[in-house]
Amino acid sequence: MKTKKHKMRIKLLKAFSVVLFFSFLCTGVIFNIAVRFRVGGDYNFIIGQHVYAETTGILGRVGWLLFILTGVMFIVALIVTYFLANSITRPIEKLSKFALDIGGGNFTLNHFKFNEKELEDLNIALNKSAKQLSIYDNEQKAFFQNASHELRTPLMSIKCYAEGIAFGIMDSVEASETILQETDKLSELVADILYISKLDNITTTLTAEKTNLVELIRDSAARQEAVAEKRHVRFSLDFGQDVVTYECISELFSRVIDNLISNAIRYADSEIVLSCHKKASHIEICVADDGDGIEPELLPHVFERFCKGKNGNHGIGLAIVKSIVAQQGGSVSAKNSSKGGAVFIIMLPI
Repeated sequence: MKTKKHKMRIKLLKAFSVVLFFSFLCTGVIFNIAVRFRVGGDYNFIIGQHVYAETTGILGRVGWLLFILTGVMFIVALIVTYFLANSITRPIEKLSKFALDIGGGNFTLNHFKFNEKELEDLNIALNKSAKQLSIYDNEQKAFFQNASHELRTPLMSIKCYAEGIAFGIMDSVEASETILQETDKLSELVADILYISKLDNITTTLTAEKTNLVELIRDSAARQEAVAEKRHVRFSLDFGQDVVTYECISELFSRVIDNLISNAIRYADSEIVLSCHKKASHIEICVADDGDGIEPELLPHVFERFCKGKNGNHGIGLAIVKSIVAQQGGSVSAKNSSKGGAVFIIMLPI
């Protein structure tokens, strides 16, 4: 049974069949494949449109009639083929031009409508690609604008203090300390920018493996314990069990926990609660602090690149968290606790 899905193929076959049929017909009539007639006991031939004298006048008229009929049918065949070809090539030309526009950076969606399912599916796919590329292009532009702004700030600070030392208007020791601090911030920012820009390529070179998330969280807390102690912040661990395994890229997931803990240390007053529980359908990891919480107007944008709170560094750490968790098959969200402070929740499907 012929379906709509094969409509284009059927049109092509019909066009080819029509042209082939009339080509054979024209060839057969115009060149008159040697027709034998028996006249007065002798065999004579009609070749082309030249009738031998031995044939009757009727055969001559029949030959001319066949010639005229062949011409008419040939013209009809050309007209039918022309319209069939246009019905196929015009939509393809439209889509080809649209694809070239996308390649040239014009991501405006089209409103084409096609009867053929295959062409309509292709058009929908191209529109989706254009939409996704438009979003990606806007994100990239915003990313580089924000990155240049964030890079400019520490560079200007370093330049000012360096000039202060050069002209002898600043204490060299204090100015040097400030320059070192700004240099550290700048190095961290550059490292994070490079990390998030290469994140897609990093995952292709690393292998997912079963990882004990409880141990991973303990190790991350241990690495940052000295920084927490300087700020008089302690860790409270809340694990339902000692082993909670999940198949992930442990190196990347360690970065997720490190970023969340580092963020919590900056905003906590005295305590950070780290928890990991395996439930019926998912694993839930929480990092909660007892600080002032996230500003309500900032909460919907907290995982966007270069979005930062009043004590934030450069606003890339949480964007890295969201990107890695999504690549590992999970989701991350943020909210303010009823007791005060921010809570970051990672959900990993089992």
